[in-house]
Amino acid sequence: MIKAVSAAVLAVVTLGCWSGAHAQAPVSVPAILPLSGAGAFLGKEEQEAMRLGEALINASGGINGRPVKFEYYDDQSKPQVAVQLLQQILATKPPVILGAATVANCSAMMPLMTGGPVMYCLSPTIKPEAGSYVFTSNVSTDDADRAIIRYFRMRGMTRIGLVTATDAMGQMAERSIEEALKLPENADVKIVGKVNFDPTDINITAQLISLKATKPDALLAWNTGAPIGTVMRGLLDTGFEVPVATNYGNMTYAQMKAYEAFLPKELYFSSAEWLPHPKSVSLNPEVETAQRAFFERFAAANIKPDVGHTMVWDPMMIVASALRAAGPDAKAEAVRDHLIKVQGYYGVNGAYDFKAVPQRGLSDENVVISRWNASAKTWDVVSRPTGIPLEQ
Repeated sequence: MIKAVSAAVLAVVTLGCWSGAHAQAPVSVPAILPLSGAGAFLGKEEQEAMRLGEALINASGGINGRPVKFEYYDDQSKPQVAVQLLQQILATKPPVILGAATVANCSAMMPLMTGGPVMYCLSPTIKPEAGSYVFTSNVSTDDADRAIIRYFRMRGMTRIGLVTATDAMGQMAERSIEEALKLPENADVKIVGKVNFDPTDINITAQLISLKATKPDALLAWNTGAPIGTVMRGLLDTGFEVPVATNYGNMTYAQMKAYEAFLPKELYFSSAEWLPHPKSVSLNPEVETAQRAFFERFAAANIKPDVGHTMVWDPMMIVASALRAAGPDAKAEAVRDHLIKVQGYYGVNGAYDFKAVPQRGLSDENVVISRWNASAKTWDVVSRPTGIPLEQ
């Protein structure tokens, strides 16, 4: 069993002389991010977090005395560009790549990873094959769906409306929700109506009027970025007022500010454990320690972190841990073989166990439900892990 240290311990363990790290060639880790285009709201935050993370890793001795250097590549939020960049990067034979950050781009890159290098995708929606060279960040869409449906059901909301875009994320989300509803615990929950729309649409009022007529208790709007803005404007325009849950990819302060004029009164998110939470929510003590260290580091940099920062924080620290264990000149196979055995890594999103949850390390045991607090301009955790409401 391989036990990895927590993110907080990583910040203080000295793994080599810093002056020696400066004297040696850096360990380059390519990162394919959407620094422009539709996904830039996430990519720029991920880059911001990686710059802080790079400094932390190097202050702790780098990779066995050599500094780590994240090399950024802008995929422009386009799958074809991501593949082109990947092909360029593969020629340098790196052992590991961070990214891409969107499901479409990760899906386009995955077929090129059958023999390595390790790809740590920052989109949680993909489903890598166990034992493969592809790993994925955060809790899965399936786990997030199970938790939010459990939360709504336990609050008596069993008539669900579904709104998804026709892009890769929307299609995967719809399939995931349908699978969650097959669970015995959800026997009384049903989709009473659903709307599909093109992510480039700027008005879906007609579809939402039709959905409103089905009288759902709550809506699942599993869209990210501009499409969720289209949904929320449409809900306001049609007077459609029910609790709404949306993808945790929208949990950025920039998104909430941009849409504040038409956010639903009850807006919920199903996400990993990273959020500050009330004492009534009990997490693993080492996860709590990692979270405190994470927020302190961002506060020192005058940054208020959100999901864009947390999506990459644990993956880059786990990769750094793997490179330290396998060696700075390790081949992709050695890095992969280390990662698939990791248990007990304590990050901001939860306690990781890659043996129990291959290629991801997190499950619905690491999911909490939060509600956007418009007056405080932050998210309030309203459930225990797995989505059980606090009032239950």
